[in-house]
Order: sequence, then C-alpha cells, then structure tokens
Amino acid sequence: MNVAYFDCFAGAGGDMIVAALLDAGADEDACRAELAKLGLDECAVRTERVRRAGLGGLQFHVDVSESGVPQDHEHPHEHEHHDHAHAPRRRLADILDLIDRASLAPRAAERARRIFTRLGRAEAKVHRIDIQEVHFHEVGAVDSIVDIVGACIALELLGIDRVICSGVPVGSGMVRCEHGLLPVPAPAVAELLVGVPLRAIEIEGEALTPTAAAIFTELAESFGPAPEMTVASVGYGAGSRDTPHLSNLLRVIVGQVAQEGDADELVELAANLDDCTGEVLGQAIDKLLACGCVDAWAAPAVMKKSRPAWVLSALCRPADAAAAERVFFEETTTFGVRRRSCRRGKLLRSFETVETVFGPIRIKVGRLDGRVVTASPEFADCRTAADTHHASVREVLAAASAAWRQKA
Repeated sequence: MNVAYFDCFAGAGGDMIVAALLDAGADEDACRAELAKLGLDECAVRTERVRRAGLGGLQFHVDVSESGVPQDHEHPHEHEHHDHAHAPRRRLADILDLIDRASLAPRAAERARRIFTRLGRAEAKVHRIDIQEVHFHEVGAVDSIVDIVGACIALELLGIDRVICSGVPVGSGMVRCEHGLLPVPAPAVAELLVGVPLRAIEIEGEALTPTAAAIFTELAESFGPAPEMTVASVGYGAGSRDTPHLSNLLRVIVGQVAQEGDADELVELAANLDDCTGEVLGQAIDKLLACGCVDAWAAPAVMKKSRPAWVLSALCRPADAAAAERVFFEETTTFGVRRRSCRRGKLLRSFETVETVFGPIRIKVGRLDGRVVTASPEFADCRTAADTHHASVREVLAAASAAWRQKA
C-alpha cells in the first residue's frame, strides 16, 4: 500500500502540495494533461526549480490570463491566501459540476469533491449561511481550483492509498483577503483545523492556507509522526518567499507499508437516548453524515429502569470529531457523548467501469493481498441508469454484475 507523509515543518499551501508530489515522482506531463480536462483555458501551469534557504525544491505556478485573475499568484508567507478581487465567484455546485464534467480518474475526482465540500461546510459555518449559498472567493479562483484538483491528480498518479500529515503550523499576525484584514489563522482555516494538532513555530504571516488546510483535513487519516514504511521517494514543494531563517518548503515522503489490507484511525462517538423520537433520531443521523462522518447508525437497547432506548453512534475522522459531537448535543436530548479511538481495517478499494446495455456502471472493487475478494455495482450509478432507461434497479444491478464477471 502506498502512503504519502506530509512533513509541514514550514507550513503548506495548495501549490506547495502539488509541487512536492511532482518532485516526489508524479508525472508532470500526465498531471498537466489531466488538469486540461477541467477546460480552464485561461490558465497554464508550469514548474520551476528553486532554492529556499539553501535547500532545493520545486515551485508550481498557475499562470492565468488577464481575462481571469493576475498571472502567477503570490502568497503571504508566501503561500496563497489569494486576494482575487476580479476572480469569478463560484458556488460549490459550480465547482463540483466542473469536476464532474472533467472525466478525471474516479478516485481523484472523488477526493476533489470531498475537499471542496469540506471547505464549503467550513465557509458556511463561518458566514452563518447555508452551504449552497457559499460563494468561493479566494478558493474559487482558477489557481486554487487547479491546486486542489492538481493535488488529487498527483496523488492518483503516485498511486497513493493513504495520506498522513505532521502537526501543522498556522503562522501569526494578520492576512489580507477579500473580506479585509483577518487574524491568522483565517476563520475558515481555524474551522477546518478543529481537532487537528498544531505545531508551534514562529512564522510571521499565514503559514497554512485554506486549500492546504482543506486537503489535509479531508484526506489525512491522522496527524502526527511518520508511519512505519519503506521510503520510495522524497519531494519538496516550494513557496514563493525565500527567508534566511527557515526553508519555505513542504516535504512529502512517499513509501510503502506492508499490510494485508487498508486501515485508518477513526473516532467512534455514542450516546444512549431513551427520550428521543424516531423523527429526531433520523434527523440526527442525516446531520452526522452531512458533517463528514463516514457512518452513523442507531441500535435498540434497554437502559436502566428497563426503559427501551436507542444507542446513536457515529464513526468519523479525528478532524471531524468535534463537529460530530456538536451534532449529538444540538440535535438530540443527550447530556453526554462517549468517545473512543479505534482503528478500522478495510479492503483496498478502487472503482472500475463496465459497459452494460444501460450504459457505463462503476464497480466498487475490494482487494486483500492483491486479490479481488468482493465487487459491487455502485448503486447510485444503477439507480440513475434505471431511471434513464425506465428499467428496474434490480435489472441494472444484474447487468452490471454480469458485465463485471465477464471482464474479470
């Protein structure tokens, strides 16, 4: 299993993440070709070998024509909290549609969608509005879209299955953006970092940008020391500023871990409820899934005084635990929430597409020790195909399963 460990000793920006992965061996031409599928004709990408405080690294540039935003974006520290006054204001739905139309590799597209959705939730909370009303300003600019999607493409080109990150420095002082001067970390970044360990390093200005915070908090399974692994390559992504006291670089260590399957570190939350209606319980589960939990469920139980009750549980990444716990308190009648850390073993998952009489259907494939042990048609694809062709979902599921068996 391939793992990428990001060592944020000087902070991180979205462009630095892309650069580090390219420097670690992701094919630059292939990455450029995949980015071209976004149809952002007003921009071009390039890389440059640079030195930061004596150490070498790769810098990733997104040059945007004057019809978009100023060329070769600059960053405070200098990463990238953009102040693009003339950048188009995109809603979350606009960006997700852009990703869907690009026909990227399924895992890269799914990761990019998750990152932007997480960022949308953070922006919605900060501005106290619905997520569909969020307008992405700095992060909706062309270069930031390229940074996030480019990072997901580069991860896919390297075949990265797991992402782990060190503690992150955030910087200090103030940062200027479209909303004026804001404290570091900016409000959306602070919201994204709930539950994430911070690294105390004296850096003036913004050391962690919104795009980097969104990428790490969505994709990293844990924050801390590097895992046990066999190192395959090391890459360094450079920020814009060259300061003498600290190399403005982000390091990624790519390697392999010997495991029979996949695994990640999760938090399980639970509460016993004996005075909660079914309607409220269902709403709580919906809210838990919406806030980023990987699963949420309710199981019947008998509590003290022989009272019938429900045990509401949720499984989430450590970075989502605080938000999930808040849902328990706000949406249910509980006065307490249990929390425990756990490790989840998983099959290595991938998606493959089969052709059927109802059109292309994705198959979720699970592997153990390199051997396929299960394969299931993606239900959402089957439901859409069934509606389109006026067929039953069972017919589409059967056709997809048969096509997979023939292909396998």
